[in-house]
Amino acid sequence: MTSRDLGLNHLGLGRVAASWVALAYSLGFAGLLLVGARLADVVGIARLLAWGIGAFTIASAIGGFATEGWTLIAARAVQGLSAAVVSPATFTLLTTTHAEGPTRTRAIAIWTAVSLAGGGLGNIASGTLTDLISWRATLLINLPIGAGIAMTAAALHRRLVAGQRGVRISLVGAGLATGAFACATYALSVAGGSAAEAAPALVGGVTGVLLFALLVVQQRHTAHPLVPSSLTRSRLILLGNTATALTAACFQIGLWYFLTYLMQEQLGYTPLQAGLAFLPLTASMLTVNLWVTPQLMKRLPSRALVVAGVAISAPGLIWLAVVDQGPFVLTILLPSIAIGIGGGLMNTPLATIVTTGVPSDHAGAASGLMNTAKQFGGAIGLAAATTAGAVAGTDKAAFAFMALALVMAAAITTGIPRSRDRSKSATAAESS
Repeated sequence: MTSRDLGLNHLGLGRVAASWVALAYSLGFAGLLLVGARLADVVGIARLLAWGIGAFTIASAIGGFATEGWTLIAARAVQGLSAAVVSPATFTLLTTTHAEGPTRTRAIAIWTAVSLAGGGLGNIASGTLTDLISWRATLLINLPIGAGIAMTAAALHRRLVAGQRGVRISLVGAGLATGAFACATYALSVAGGSAAEAAPALVGGVTGVLLFALLVVQQRHTAHPLVPSSLTRSRLILLGNTATALTAACFQIGLWYFLTYLMQEQLGYTPLQAGLAFLPLTASMLTVNLWVTPQLMKRLPSRALVVAGVAISAPGLIWLAVVDQGPFVLTILLPSIAIGIGGGLMNTPLATIVTTGVPSDHAGAASGLMNTAKQFGGAIGLAAATTAGAVAGTDKAAFAFMALALVMAAAITTGIPRSRDRSKSATAAESS
């Protein structure tokens, strides 16, 4: 998208600089996810939510009234950093205030559904506000929303979990983690772009790998690791987060990106038609995730639902990769419903798997692992799907790659201990 598309020319932002308006948010969000989640265990969820929401709202105001390009980019970066604190904190709140079982499952299902709906409605609202008013409206709309959330958090202050005594964060580890994930996100974001971006992408990728290697070494020798060793030793959590990352490689970014391209570029849909065509996918995923999956989880193990979700959604992705032309029902509607049903079966079980047996003082770290797996799974999936499309000579090959990622997720999930062994596995990991 060019600066002209957004109306940013008057801020002195050219096409390349305008891309940083979106990239700055992504770098801030991805870079601080793991650290931000762990902060919930240190300072407490109440304070963290208040700080994060306050910073996000202030950054929205600064960006909305920006008169210089650098001010807008800086505000977007602060928004990303703030979101990296708020997003995992809300999930941590669920896992620390709801005991394992149907109540927590229902809460996670609602959290996941709100996330899915918020992402879809946010894109529609942003486009509408930009077309009817200005890009500034997409930032300034956050002011009343942020104020409302802040008041709600204040009302719930006494019920929110306080920080845990003795839990700290290594500043060196926090810096290494933030730098590593930010560099990796940048490399993945510009991978496959123009020739001018090849060198910066390579530098960013190499830097990210080096910083991550230093982070691993540093975490082994610090008394206050970002991810407690009890979590890294848990087979349940490691396999669950790996499956989460692979699932995100399909559903997090890539599916929406390539499906939009398919509808507008290959099928000739207008932006409005493409937006409406997403409704069956979103509706089927939300319906299954919110009402069907929690009921099934009372009778079936989580891993069985993940495998079932893959078995339903993967054929829908292959369908999109094979079918070229035809009526809406055949080309978009039927495969979208299959993908939506499958995705709705997977989201809540995976989130439940990676938080099973986690003690309350490590809830933030577990949430950070899950959100980081989602974020980087999505980024890696988009980059890999783009590469697959370039190698095959058609973007439809990306759908085949996504189906393969889901099959790999199902294969990994089958190695997860049975539901009756989960607490034992987590306890063993904690004591090791």
